[in-house]
Amino acid sequence: MEDVFAVMVEVGKSYGDSIEGQMFPGRGGAAWAARVEAAYDPAALMPVFAKAFEAALAQDPEAVAMAEAFFGTPRGQEILKLEVEARRAILDTAVEEAAQVEAERMKAERDPKLRLVRELVEAGDLIEMNVAGAMSANLAFFEGMAATGAPGMPADRESMMSEVWGQEESIRSETANWLVPFLALAYQPLPETDLKDYVAFSASPEGRRLNAALFAGFDAVSRKVSFELGRAAAVAMTGNDI
Repeated sequence: MEDVFAVMVEVGKSYGDSIEGQMFPGRGGAAWAARVEAAYDPAALMPVFAKAFEAALAQDPEAVAMAEAFFGTPRGQEILKLEVEARRAILDTAVEEAAQVEAERMKAERDPKLRLVRELVEAGDLIEMNVAGAMSANLAFFEGMAATGAPGMPADRESMMSEVWGQEESIRSETANWLVPFLALAYQPLPETDLKDYVAFSASPEGRRLNAALFAGFDAVSRKVSFELGRAAAVAMTGNDI
């Protein structure tokens, strides 16, 4: 998880730049960079993840045991390492574009590994889970902006919800276009038999419950980060302090 959160920090810097570019171009400066860095502090976020993750599995020893049995093996550790390495690599736009091209080639050639990747996505309901997490984070961002009480900031929860639901289609499209190439890139070095076993584990009841717990943990983290970034963005836009 330390490696995962290290990558999250890298993603956060890019996201912070994106927020500045869209909402207050060139006005963020060192103060905005510091707020982004503070929002993505792994020391503060890892306990948030752990609390939500552990709560989701507190009454589920079977899922815990199966997860430890699968990911405690060299094969399981290799899968986790490949996922983290691919997530870091795909931060490079050139790598992301190459992964999309490769996924298209695999599709055209009916590569069996691409079929397994799609089965993995379906087994974990990964698209819907990611869409729900992104929408939850976007709502938290609006809530953070509203919490400043600054003029012009969103204040009506119904309006916030309407805005978030209006983003659903584009979020789902972006997720679907990104997720499969990312996973295909991650598991490219993995033997097909190992990927089959991973799909089988993910499709099992215990695997599904583990996956849901992981998303619960990351949702708690993303909501905290997004709320803090929303507050900071409102401050940057209005020039006030909170």
